[in-house]
Amino acid sequence: MPIFKTPFNGYSVKFSPFYEDRLAVATAQNFGILGNGRLHVLSLPPSPAAPISEIASFDTADGVYDLAWSESHDSLLVAAVADGSVKLYDTALPAAGNPLRSLREHTREVQSVDYNPTRRDSFLSAAWDDTVKLWTVDRPASVRTFKEHAYCVYSAAWNPRHADVFASASGDCTVRVWDVREPGSTMIIPAHEFEILSLDWNKYDDCVVIATGSVDKSIRIWDVRNYRVPVAVLNGHGYAVRKVRFSPHRGSLMASCSYDMTVCLWDYMVEDSLVGRYDHHTEFAVGVDMSVLVEGLVASTGWDELVYVWQHGTDPRAP
Repeated sequence: MPIFKTPFNGYSVKFSPFYEDRLAVATAQNFGILGNGRLHVLSLPPSPAAPISEIASFDTADGVYDLAWSESHDSLLVAAVADGSVKLYDTALPAAGNPLRSLREHTREVQSVDYNPTRRDSFLSAAWDDTVKLWTVDRPASVRTFKEHAYCVYSAAWNPRHADVFASASGDCTVRVWDVREPGSTMIIPAHEFEILSLDWNKYDDCVVIATGSVDKSIRIWDVRNYRVPVAVLNGHGYAVRKVRFSPHRGSLMASCSYDMTVCLWDYMVEDSLVGRYDHHTEFAVGVDMSVLVEGLVASTGWDELVYVWQHGTDPRAP
């Protein structure tokens, strides 16, 4: 597959749940420390020999750290921005008509956004102000704020099957599981001894399994029905694990990316769990995703200002 060059440092990449040839990329200038951001909407070519084309791009005054596609509108995107805002974009409208809305409640950088795949009308934002907020598309203010973590919340993710359940991962070294119908968290998992930068739910087996990625360089797999010890511990990254994503097609397959500049694929159910290592990035690899619509299709982005899309088992750099 071809490569796409972004003007700023890559932070997050997500495949569209509606179109198999579409993905979006969140970027930030100057490694996200200071400067502008840009959201790119890209179209994959029908043949690997053709280049990736840009459908739309949207500039922001601050870096964009994450994004999520709407599960109900094929052109709607939610972006997590370094100024503490959550912005909604309609990619079918010109740049002058965007953002549709800028939601400003967080008091620090927003690190993560996730759209509810079951209810399809709501999304989460997680931020460095130690909170997670619940939003709906039609309301200008958040529905609820979840404040129990003692440090930055780096990731929040909806359960793929249970519409009211989500999990959050924090620099306080815990994962908390929440039910929006309950007044507080329903579960606290002391998942690592160091900061937890990412989590994701497995899409299979009644959606009771969570993966966590940490500054301690490990990925741990947890069954929320019995979380005293992890189901598996995956070691192989040389630095902090920045993002973990379960495959939508195979229950035991997952992807991760790391500050060691690699993307890894794992099968956590087998003894030799590392099934693929890709070292195509030349700076921190911070974003990875697996396509819902095309089995085995992986995308990654990093601080080297590059977006790679490839089929699992092939070389991302191959033409």
